[in-house]
Amino acid sequence: MKKPRFVISLTNDDNDYQQEQASAAEKAARRLGVDITIVHANNDAVTQSQQLLHFIQGPSDERPDAIVFEPAGGTAFPQAARAAVSAKMGWVVLNHDADYLHKLRQATEAPVFSISSDHVEVGRIQGRQLSALLPYGGAILYIEGPTGSSAAKERSNGMNRTRPADLQIKTLRAHWTEESAYRAVSSWLRLSTAQEAHFDLVAAQDDSMAAGARKAFAEIEAGKRDRWLQIPFTGCDGLPKTGQSWVRSGLLTATIYIPPNTDLALEMLVEASRTGAQPQERTLTTPESIPSLEELARLGKAKARTAGV
Repeated sequence: MKKPRFVISLTNDDNDYQQEQASAAEKAARRLGVDITIVHANNDAVTQSQQLLHFIQGPSDERPDAIVFEPAGGTAFPQAARAAVSAKMGWVVLNHDADYLHKLRQATEAPVFSISSDHVEVGRIQGRQLSALLPYGGAILYIEGPTGSSAAKERSNGMNRTRPADLQIKTLRAHWTEESAYRAVSSWLRLSTAQEAHFDLVAAQDDSMAAGARKAFAEIEAGKRDRWLQIPFTGCDGLPKTGQSWVRSGLLTATIYIPPNTDLALEMLVEASRTGAQPQERTLTTPESIPSLEELARLGKAKARTAGV
C-alpha cells in the first residue's frame, strides 16, 4: 500500500520557529509512517507560489496527498487552493487567516483546514509582559514582522489591547529573521533622531528578531552600547534551544512559547484519511509566557525600586 505523501512549505529555513516547524514535521512523519517533502520559500511569496504550483500541476502519480504551508506573504493563495482540491489534494494553511476555506470545504471531500498559533493571544501576553516589566510606564522599541503578515498584524493588535496607555511605542519592521532585524536596527541607529532616543525595553515579535536587534546594539560605541544592552529584551516563539535558552542565559528577559503546528497538521490529515471526515475548519494552539507574568511583575517592581522609581 502506498504511503501517504505530504508537502510541507515553510517561509524560510533560517528562523528558529520555521526550523522547529520542519523538525516537528519530520518527527511526526516518522511516527505516523508517512512521507513528507519540505520546501522553503526564502520569505518570497512568488517563490512559494511557484513551488506550490509545481506540486499541484505535476504528473498525477507524483502529486502529494495534501499540501501544508505557512504563507510567506500576505496571501494564502486561493487560486492555488482551488487547483489543489480540484486535483483531490488536501490543503492546510498554517498561521494565517484564510477566509476562503469555508467555501472551499463545501466543494471538496479532501481535507481542507487551518491551524494557527493564537496570534492575538500572543500579542495580549506580550502586552502584559511589557506592563509587568515597566509597571510605571516607559518607552519601547517594538520590532514587528513584515507588513503583509497577518500574524504580525494580529500580534500587534493583541499587544495594543493589553499594554498600558503610558507605554510609548516606536516601531521598526523586519522579516522574522535575526539578520533582517539586525539590518533594520542598524539602519535606524544611523539616523540622527536615533542618537537622542531613550528606550526602556526592546520587544520583538519573535526571538530571532530580538537577537538581531541586540546584535546591532552590541556594535555601537561603548557608552551608548552599555545603556542599550542593560535594558530588557523580549521576544516570541520560546523554543527550547533558542528563546527559552536565551531567557535562562539572560540574553532575553522574556519570551512567549508558541508550539509548532506542522506535527498537528500531519496528525489531522492522517486521521481525516482514516475516517473520511473533514477536520474542524480552524484550530488554535495556546501560547504561554516564559517566565510567568507573576515572575515578570516581581522582576519589574524590583528593578523599579532599584532605580528609585
